[in-house]
Amino acid sequence: MKLTILTENTAGGRFGAEHGLSYLIEHDGRTILFDTGSSDLFLRNAQKLNIKLQEKVDLIVLSHGHWDHGDGLRYFKNKPLLTHPGAFIKRFRKSDGTAVGLSLSESSIHDKYKVITSSKPYRISEHIYFLGEIPRQNNFESQSTSFMDETEMDDFVPDDSALAIINNQKLTVITGCSHSGICNICEYAKQITGISTIERVIGGFHLKHNDEQTQQTIGYFHQEKVNTLLPSHCTELPALAAFSADFGISQVKTGQLFNFTKTIK
Repeated sequence: MKLTILTENTAGGRFGAEHGLSYLIEHDGRTILFDTGSSDLFLRNAQKLNIKLQEKVDLIVLSHGHWDHGDGLRYFKNKPLLTHPGAFIKRFRKSDGTAVGLSLSESSIHDKYKVITSSKPYRISEHIYFLGEIPRQNNFESQSTSFMDETEMDDFVPDDSALAIINNQKLTVITGCSHSGICNICEYAKQITGISTIERVIGGFHLKHNDEQTQQTIGYFHQEKVNTLLPSHCTELPALAAFSADFGISQVKTGQLFNFTKTIK
């Protein structure tokens, strides 16, 4: 299994960075573009890696309907797009009313892509699952939200989803932002796939502070004996420092290539 970091908050070498996330995943004979970041940066970084995305990608997966994960959809076209049906709603920050949803309207996205929506788990291939809507089971994640929808109701981002990938009978969990809670996501991945061992987790954990939630998350990963943690994007410095102290994590940067046994570049 190969994963290429096309867009991230932190720049690597000659590659650009932005507040956003976009990964290219190659596994099971599939090439999946997981999120597109907020601009055309994912395309520009791919060009620097000599990757022809428009030719190579056979499926786009949108983890949820926030601008920093899906506004890059403006610069791509004519591909199947898999996401939760709630990804297209209008949504805003409570603090200042700033729009945080997708720039493209739902109808525009349907014009550009073959859209597949599922709130239930969706099996992409024998070993790749889109998890759909994540049950929020524990008492320390997804307890509050800084977002609201167009009716000014709390928006807990129910469309937030992730990928579960089976490799050598172990799980790799790839997440965009973990609004539903990274521990909730991992538990659901185990339930849906029937695989109990989580080998690695990569993506945004949506942890801002070294607080009780972060400490419970660290405890969960110790309990699960996760081999590799790569928190990124919306995992902010105090939380990253806490993970580093416990797990010796590496920073995820644009342009990196992983085969999930070693870093290639």
